[in-house]
Amino acid sequence: MTKIVYSACYGGFGLSNEAIELYAKLKGITLYSERELGAFTSYYLCPPEEYERALAKDYENPAGVGRFENSNKLHFSARNIDRIDPCLVEVVETLGEAANTPYSYLQIAEVAEGTLYKIDEYDGFESVCTVDDYDWKVA
Repeated sequence: MTKIVYSACYGGFGLSNEAIELYAKLKGITLYSERELGAFTSYYLCPPEEYERALAKDYENPAGVGRFENSNKLHFSARNIDRIDPCLVEVVETLGEAANTPYSYLQIAEVAEGTLYKIDEYDGFESVCTVDDYDWKVA
């Protein structure tokens, strides 16, 4: 069976700071954090000052799709984690509700290995769906 992490509430997928830090530890990733307004924390793959320099340089580029390419490579976002990543699954299983943010309710779905699936989302409320979950029509 393959385990898939999803968020079963309105608000969307997200990881608590504790979950992000445990994930990074399990993956061997060195993260640098910077606390911002309120409870929000940004995570970087380099010291925050280096990220700020890359961001300032990116602002010099003309507006377009690749404008923030350099600074984006240095920013860590939980949204970029593959939902079947074994380390992510371990984080959610280990921390339980402590892995959630105020806007997420992380759950684990299991599907047979090799099953086609996708994560459907409406206003952040996610569900794991397989091809068997849809009514297909023939043209």
